[in-house]
Amino acid sequence: MKWITREGIRINRTATCWLIRRFLDPKAEFLFVPADQVASMQGEAGATGFDASGATYPHQDAQGQCSFAALVRERLTHDPVLIEMARIVQAADIKGQLDNHPAAPGLQLISRGFPLVTHDDHETAERAAFVYDALYASIKLDEAPE
Repeated sequence: MKWITREGIRINRTATCWLIRRFLDPKAEFLFVPADQVASMQGEAGATGFDASGATYPHQDAQGQCSFAALVRERLTHDPVLIEMARIVQAADIKGQLDNHPAAPGLQLISRGFPLVTHDDHETAERAAFVYDALYASIKLDEAPE
């Protein structure tokens, strides 16, 4: 399946790419386009848009959730680790919500460096997956019964 989002991926878009590949669609193809083209191109390309105005999963939906949190709420509520990750991504991504989770500023800082160490959005999505794999594993460890 094809997925489309704004180019210049950072917090929510990198996390959403990771979520899609790890839990929804391992063979997902990602298209990164200018923000003003996501809504129109999702129909033309037969893709599901995320983190952009007019996308299937907008930057912030009617409930105020970023696309990562919306996908978790819609499709993956059985996984408490992903629910916690959604809180972190939401707090780091949506302006004014940094105080909602102590891990959010760290994720925001790390994400700011993504384009400084990659050549394009495809490489960013691929390399950033390590960060989200590590975050998932760390939260899962904390969630494990003692």
